[in-house]
Amino acid sequence: MGRILEVKNIEKYYGTKSNLSKAINNISFNVDKGEFLGIMGASGSGKTTLLNCISTIDKVTAGQIFVNGKEITKLKGNELNKFRREELGFIFQDFNLLDTLTCYENIALALTIQKVRPKEIDKRVKNIAEKLEISDILKKYPYQISGGQKQRVASSRAIITNPGIVLADEPTGALDSKSARQLLESFEFLNQKMNATIIMVTHDAFTASYANRILFIKDGKIFNELIKGSDSRKQFFEKIIEVQTLLGGDLNNVI
Repeated sequence: MGRILEVKNIEKYYGTKSNLSKAINNISFNVDKGEFLGIMGASGSGKTTLLNCISTIDKVTAGQIFVNGKEITKLKGNELNKFRREELGFIFQDFNLLDTLTCYENIALALTIQKVRPKEIDKRVKNIAEKLEISDILKKYPYQISGGQKQRVASSRAIITNPGIVLADEPTGALDSKSARQLLESFEFLNQKMNATIIMVTHDAFTASYANRILFIKDGKIFNELIKGSDSRKQFFEKIIEVQTLLGGDLNNVI
């Protein structure tokens, strides 16, 4: 499949020399194209900081991050904007949809910015909407639809530009159990049928069980790794719970 992401010995410090906090402490790992990677850890473990560094929202203090062989930790200005626009898709816990635009317009926005032809935009929006089962709400505004529908619109927007990596930060955090399951099935479809590479931060073991591999972060370091392999999702879920038990009280708020 080929490697899409390489994280090499990255560190992220906050504070001053006299009061230094290591949010990320020498983390290295790789992600192959088409992988669905989950990142788990207690609050303050560094998992969101790690996602922010990969997304270039945050700058690393030391180390390197490569996407498709390009070192993104050195990108600046227009090059950085181009990378974010073309190589990354974002899915946030609070959806980040624009209330003044219809669902169709929210999904189409990224393509409009890229100056894609209107006919091509229409074709791609309708195609992804059909696949994620939101064709019937494209003319509605975000305030007229449910949380689960909003998150599927946000997922459509994230994938519409065919980005190298889709980054999801607690995507089920604001959803009820039924909506969360529908969204995760959408992620599964994007990953398995459209070969989307997804990196997802989550506190929730059920949500994490949809991933193919999980990195557990503790005190800014990788504590453990689980690979789904031939396990069923139920078996994988049980293994996730076992690692959480191994970590003890640090992950009591994860379950």
